[in-house]
Amino acid sequence: MAKDRLLVVEDDGDILQLLTFTLESAGFEVFSAMDGKTGLELAMREKPDLVVLDLMLPGMSGLDVCKDLKRMPETQETPVIMLTARGEEVDRIVGLELGADDYVVKPFSPRELVLRIKAVLKRGAPFTEQEERTRWRVNGLSLDTEAHRVEIDGDEVTLTATEFKLLFELVRNRGRVRTRDQLLNTVWGYEFEGYARTVDTHVRRLRQKIGDYAGYIETIRGVGYRFRE
Repeated sequence: MAKDRLLVVEDDGDILQLLTFTLESAGFEVFSAMDGKTGLELAMREKPDLVVLDLMLPGMSGLDVCKDLKRMPETQETPVIMLTARGEEVDRIVGLELGADDYVVKPFSPRELVLRIKAVLKRGAPFTEQEERTRWRVNGLSLDTEAHRVEIDGDEVTLTATEFKLLFELVRNRGRVRTRDQLLNTVWGYEFEGYARTVDTHVRRLRQKIGDYAGYIETIRGVGYRFRE
């Protein structure tokens, strides 16, 4: 069975060494870069299964790298996990809005990072039989879990693996409220306090992508979200 291939972009040599050791010990194949430009070039050439990306990089920032990764057809579906410092709340939100799938705050637990990586990779895996039928339709919006495809009025909409899972979870539970904690558990695959903003940011980005159907995703103030009947 082939190993998942990870690109780590981190300019601190000690942290990079720790990340490489931790991820290789967890069974991943790891290659790395210490600046944004090199990291972007490696991502284009090597097509990793996931990118672990520091925000504060020399020359080209992590936000700019993320923007370019999500802009280019060859890498726009590659999952990105950002490494951020505690004081970079605004940058974290911007990163999520640019298309990053998750973030881990420094100083981080190596075990938590490994769990996050496995959870993100799992989102792009095929749906299981337990996840019911493969095709869902709400008026002109259709989801095909087998093809991992979303169409609106016949036109395909490009979603990340996280956005697709989020929309699927809301649609298959339409008419029922899903709390932020429930969404974190089922879509992101973990239960950690303080990450409700992650859900909110992805919902906002998802609404932008589904256009006229954005109003179907209702905000239930203080609770979560519901896809209306």
